[in-house]
Amino acid sequence: MYIRTATIEDLDAIAQVEAECFPSAEAATAAEFKGRLEHYADHFWLMFDGDLLIAFVDGFVTDQRDLTDDMYEKAEMHDENGDWQMIFGVNTIPEYRRSGYAGELIKRAIEDAKNQGRKGVVLTCKDRLVHYYAKFGFENEGVSDKSTHGGVTWNQMRLTF
Repeated sequence: MYIRTATIEDLDAIAQVEAECFPSAEAATAAEFKGRLEHYADHFWLMFDGDLLIAFVDGFVTDQRDLTDDMYEKAEMHDENGDWQMIFGVNTIPEYRRSGYAGELIKRAIEDAKNQGRKGVVLTCKDRLVHYYAKFGFENEGVSDKSTHGGVTWNQMRLTF
């Protein structure tokens, strides 16, 4: 297994993994990923088993403290000098789940955000995953009033450095 950041050549593999991991109402499209890769490919952490993309974490950087629905669709909002690393998705294909791979990617994203001088990392998650992200030091700030992405109730989680 190895981890690297993304390039535009990874677009098809990223879109395929996303489609395997999220319901269509929540999954980003290939077109959305294309925009994201054009604006912040260095904020995609990809894990491979040989040539197979098995997991990835992605999100952009902003000065906004809270994750909002428009961030998913507007890659141009990325600000490389921003204070907060957002995480939009944590994806692992089904046959590789429960092996710690997503955790390795989350740790790498946190480490990179620290090294880049960010204030911290923000993500949203469903109730059943609050305890999972708490293991990495994220604190639950409660149900988000700024994200109803995919018609789902999301908890905002923040890790402040």
